[in-house]
Amino acid sequence: MSWLWGRQEVGDGSQTVTLTVTAVMGAGTEPAEAQCDSLEGRIYLDYNATTPLAPEVAQAVCDAMYQAWGNPSSSHPAGSKAKELIGSARESLAKMLGGRPEDIVFTSGGTEANNMVIHTACRHFHDSWGTGDSRGIPHIVTSSVEHDSIRLPLEQLEKEGLAEATFVPVSPRSGQAEVDDVLAAIQPNTCLVSVMLANNETGVIMFHGPRIGALYVRSPGTATPLHPMLFGGGQERSFRPGTENTPMIAGLGQAAELVNKNWEAYEAHMRDVRDYLEATLAVSTSGPFPPSQAAGCGAWSRASFGKQRIRFNSHFKGSKRLCNTCNFSILGPGLQGRRVLAHCKVLLASVGAACHSEKGDRPSPVLLSCRIPPEVAQNALRLSVGRGTTRAEVDRAVQDLKQAVEQLEQDQAP
Repeated sequence: MSWLWGRQEVGDGSQTVTLTVTAVMGAGTEPAEAQCDSLEGRIYLDYNATTPLAPEVAQAVCDAMYQAWGNPSSSHPAGSKAKELIGSARESLAKMLGGRPEDIVFTSGGTEANNMVIHTACRHFHDSWGTGDSRGIPHIVTSSVEHDSIRLPLEQLEKEGLAEATFVPVSPRSGQAEVDDVLAAIQPNTCLVSVMLANNETGVIMFHGPRIGALYVRSPGTATPLHPMLFGGGQERSFRPGTENTPMIAGLGQAAELVNKNWEAYEAHMRDVRDYLEATLAVSTSGPFPPSQAAGCGAWSRASFGKQRIRFNSHFKGSKRLCNTCNFSILGPGLQGRRVLAHCKVLLASVGAACHSEKGDRPSPVLLSCRIPPEVAQNALRLSVGRGTTRAEVDRAVQDLKQAVEQLEQDQAP
């Protein structure tokens, strides 16, 4: 999902820059019960890559397939039913974001939405200043830890000589792009500042909804420019033409409704389980249990590594982080994240962004940008919990990690 917020004056008011904040979300396509059955007792801690559908969302998708199969652009009752469902989903998303229904544009996913924002910024620059203006080509400011759906389009535009981009490095102290550094990067030809709401390797908001996208734009086409990348039948007020995917939109709307009603409970639960995971990983095997975890710990003490062997890669003093994500490295030679996960028999997790899964043992560029040493970054694991994850599952997952590491170290012993 992307949020494109309205224009704001920068500096002395002689320059107008559009600010965008993006949040990239993964979402699954399988009902929670069905997915758990197919995992055959495994522990799924990869919710930042994709999430199982909430049962209510799966039901909304199924109902739409059978009851709202008409073309939303048709004027007969079948089309009207589909159009009504889409309108309801638009209202739920707007409520969740604190916007208005007319600010929501449905897309195929976050990648399309982010590309549309970049396309709009460049197009608006040329429409506003003309090709012969002394300001030259459009300039975009972003951070060095952005998702590929921001970074790669900007790199491609630079390669083609169509735009300039400044990738502001994150602070090694906070892990964030500092405001002063972002402001210092703004030039007379800057037309867009795009910064992640939360990094998908160190924390991301999830909605347990289907894979589809929505772009939030404050008053699109009026207060905020928005130019289509596609042209066709005029759907989504011509900003994103093409017959709407009614079932997926209905599911996304239902997911947003669940968030509207239950977000505080979801957040509290995920934070509790994530904190328990980190305490379990780092506690000394010979030390006492923390009071909150002393009772009923089961395999907890046997499945810890100790503080000397664990490096938490997303702990930055003074910086807030989201509630569900633990990015850490198990220190030691030959313990690259992929090798550790390959030796796990129960845990399903990842070493970082799912879209980087084909890049072998190369350290994450995001972690390197945060000044994590390469030998630590290549050992990184990203465990992300969901609203249904339990402490008992955490115990089993850490025990599995411990056994995988022991096996690797035995294999490496002379």
